[in-house]
Parts: sequence; structure tokens; C-alpha cells
Amino acid sequence: MSDTYNIEEAETPETLILPLDSWHRERGGRMVEFAGYWMPVQYEGIMAEHLWTREHAGLFDVSHMGQLYLAGEGLDAAVEALLPIDLSTLKVGRQRYSLLLNEEGGVLDDLMVTRWNSGLYMVVNGATKWDDIGHLREYLPDEITLSHLEEAALLALQGPEAALALASLGLTPAQPQIVAVDELGFMQSGPYLWNGVEIHASRSGYTGEDGYEISLPAEHAAAFADALCAHPSVKPIGLGARDSLRMEAGLPLYGHDLNEQIDPISAGLTFGINKRRRVEGGFPGAERIQAALAEGTATKRIGLTLQGRQAAREGAEVYHGEEKVGVLTSGGFAPSLGKPIAMADVPAALATPGTELFIDVRGKKLPAIVTPMPFVPHRYFRKGAA
Repeated sequence: MSDTYNIEEAETPETLILPLDSWHRERGGRMVEFAGYWMPVQYEGIMAEHLWTREHAGLFDVSHMGQLYLAGEGLDAAVEALLPIDLSTLKVGRQRYSLLLNEEGGVLDDLMVTRWNSGLYMVVNGATKWDDIGHLREYLPDEITLSHLEEAALLALQGPEAALALASLGLTPAQPQIVAVDELGFMQSGPYLWNGVEIHASRSGYTGEDGYEISLPAEHAAAFADALCAHPSVKPIGLGARDSLRMEAGLPLYGHDLNEQIDPISAGLTFGINKRRRVEGGFPGAERIQAALAEGTATKRIGLTLQGRQAAREGAEVYHGEEKVGVLTSGGFAPSLGKPIAMADVPAALATPGTELFIDVRGKKLPAIVTPMPFVPHRYFRKGAA
């Protein structure tokens, strides 16, 4: 999911402290304010941490995100009235990406939903979690209970050696039907025991790499992080690298590439609206979404590769010839590619790969080429895939 750090967002209002605050500081984490919390933007450097994650395994603290648990009679119907998700096909232990939409079909948030034995576990973005909680409590019926799991930490272990590192901790399945943690497939999850502590691990993440997101009691988060970082493949990684990783993976960041005015079809997130719901509707903004599916959209989210090594940042204007056609919604240097990349919303007619555009950076127009996303191929672990 898309709550990653954008280097230009750092502010200094009153901030909250997450469970691993001292853990990050002891390891040299450079702390910044993000989504109302002190969080590590980097340890030894964004580029080095980015490349380590691509080659080995990086441990990210994403405890600022909102972890919610929903239960009650009529749960599936109540949630389907708010999200364009098909819960009839979501089995226990399976996870799915979805969207919280307003009545006009604009994106209020993007999120992950997992079926637990007795309810639904939902992870929402940190910057929007209080609004999300308020929205859900307002529109869910009284029969549905919504619990904010404030005493839980959330860690993301990402990279090609993540499964090896996590399996080395000796996690044991907490239920008979649960497979070993390194046998989970992409978007599968389960409860596990670690030194008698129950944790929930899902094979997912927001870097484009194989990996896991792990929810566990906050009081055990430091010991768990220590155990992971004792493995030679694992290093703590800051939110700066998480942002560059998600950009290379072509994944949108809420509040930048996504907002209340952008619909999921123009944003390239049609997969977040399950097939049955595309036909049946019955969720906020369904009429606009169905029209966009049938007729196309006026704009599209695109990827751009810039020539040269100068990066362009969010807000830079995009031109086609002398005509301004949009602005960058994300932008930066791609360490894996050795060149700058960006995302933008532009007229659909200009979204064809290979189209030549220009980006204005302080009065200088940098040439850029529309490029298919992801910029770096995803390497999720899918069972049965070659």
C-alpha cells in the first residue's frame, strides 16, 4: 500500500513517537516528521539502502500506518457497500488491495484487506488513518465493530532474501492449516508464533520485491527487529529508500499520485475494483467508475524516464511542445536504473509509451519519454510461477 515517505514532505509540527523510536535512533536513523510521527528517513544513505533492499533484504518500520479490525454480523455486505471489493472470493488467509472511494468515485485512500478467521484486518495509510476511521465508523452499520489496533507495530521485510531471513527466526504456524512462513504465496497471510508471541505475517509489501508485512505487539517489536537484523541479509532501511523503491515499481503514493479528485481507472488501478463489482456496482462512485471503464478517461497516470541525470520533483510542469499538459505527481532518481524517473497525470492521448514530453525544472525543459510501468519488474513470489 502507498504510504511511503516523500522527501519534500518533512515538517516540524508536534509529533508522535512510534514503538521503535529509540531503536532507530540507536542505529543512527535520521529522524524526520512524517504523517504525524518521528520516522527514520535514512541510516547510511538512501541510494545504498535502496540497492541493499533490491539485492538482499531491508527492514522498514511502517508502524505509523493504521491497523484496523472489523467484525460483526453482515460484515461482508457492509464493507462491500463502501469498497469495490468482492469479499465472496476472499478466503481466510488471503489479502487483497482495495480502495476507499467518495461519492464521485475519487480515491479517499488505498488499502489492504485480509480475511482473518473471525473478521477482516485492514491496513490504511498513516496520513489518512484518522479520516478513514471516522469515515468507516460513520458509514458502517452499528452491528459492525471497528477496532483500531493501536498497540500493534507493523514491520515490512522486503527483498529477495526476505523469506530466508524470516524463516531463520523459527516461526511456527499458530493454526493447523497454516503453511510455513516461507511457503506463503504473494498476498497470502497467517498467524505465527515467535518465542510464544503471536504475530501475523503476510507476503506482501510496497517495494515491488518479494517480502512480508508483519504485525505484532508493540512491546515485542524491538526484540523482533533485533532478531531479524542479526541475519546477515537484513539491514534497517529508511522511508527515503521506500519511496524510491515504490517509484521504480510504478506504485502510486496517496496524497500525490492519488487523491479525492482522481478516479482509480485513470490512475491505472482497475485491478483494485474486482470483476463482479465492476458489473454490479453498489459502491460509492460506481456510476462514474463504470462510465470510465466503458468510455475511457480524459487523463491517465503515466511513467516518465528523463534523459540525463537531473531529477525532477513533484509539482514540476509537463509540456508537449509548448503546451502545458500536466504536472509531476512523483519524481526522483532511480538507483536501480541509474537515471531519473517520474509519474504524471496527462491527457490520455499522450499516454502512449514512446511519446516525447518535456519537464520544466527551474526554467529548463528536460526531455522525457513516456515509459511503461513498472520501471523495474516486480518480483513477487507467486506459487506455481516459473
